[in-house]
Amino acid sequence: MTPSFALAFLAGLLSFLSPCTLPLIPSYVGFLTGLSGEELQVRRAFSLRHALAFVAGFSAIFIGLGVSASVLGVLLLRWQVWIGRVGGIVVIIFGLYLLRVFQPAWLTRDLRVQLANKPLGYVGSAFVGLTFGAAWTPCIGPILGAILTLAAAQGSVGRGAGLLTAYALGLAVPFLVAAVALDRFFVWFQRFRPYLAWVERTAGILLIILGLLLVTDRFTLIASWLQGLTPDALKSRL
Repeated sequence: MTPSFALAFLAGLLSFLSPCTLPLIPSYVGFLTGLSGEELQVRRAFSLRHALAFVAGFSAIFIGLGVSASVLGVLLLRWQVWIGRVGGIVVIIFGLYLLRVFQPAWLTRDLRVQLANKPLGYVGSAFVGLTFGAAWTPCIGPILGAILTLAAAQGSVGRGAGLLTAYALGLAVPFLVAAVALDRFFVWFQRFRPYLAWVERTAGILLIILGLLLVTDRFTLIASWLQGLTPDALKSRL
């Protein structure tokens, strides 16, 4: 896994752990399946299938956004360095937002769609996933925006799609685990709750660092340096 993809996967994981996403996971699972907490512990396979449909829905949206950002980057290839620099400034703004340095109205607006009725089967769960991906909460928005900026600066549609696939996996894997082990998720969440604010601060710091690397055109240099440290035996398997 290249540094870019590892960073995108970490961004997806931080999106899952964000303070306004993590507490809603049990509600999402219950809404998708229509089962109570006790029923979910028994019907784990049923819960997993609905969770997979939900994940497929939001992954399609995220990957589509990644392809769109990458296509724009390819069309503007001669200005790729400036795309990285301007995008880096935007990413730094996202990082400062997560650190609560300022709270602009265009980032604090909640875009979540309220769904009153339970979805119709697995297709309905996929539709809810599409809705989640198309109208993400402000907690996910800055992190996702940073990865989209990175995708646009790649100058490759394939790499851009790959970055957003890695991001979607980072968000999907823990969601699937929670869906099949909701009882254990509750126990873990109670222990993790005091650290939720630090997740947001960590994400903010990482976005500022990423933004600075993009502004100074150092991200690709660091990625190349790290790849140069990779043993040839490992490179042949990638």
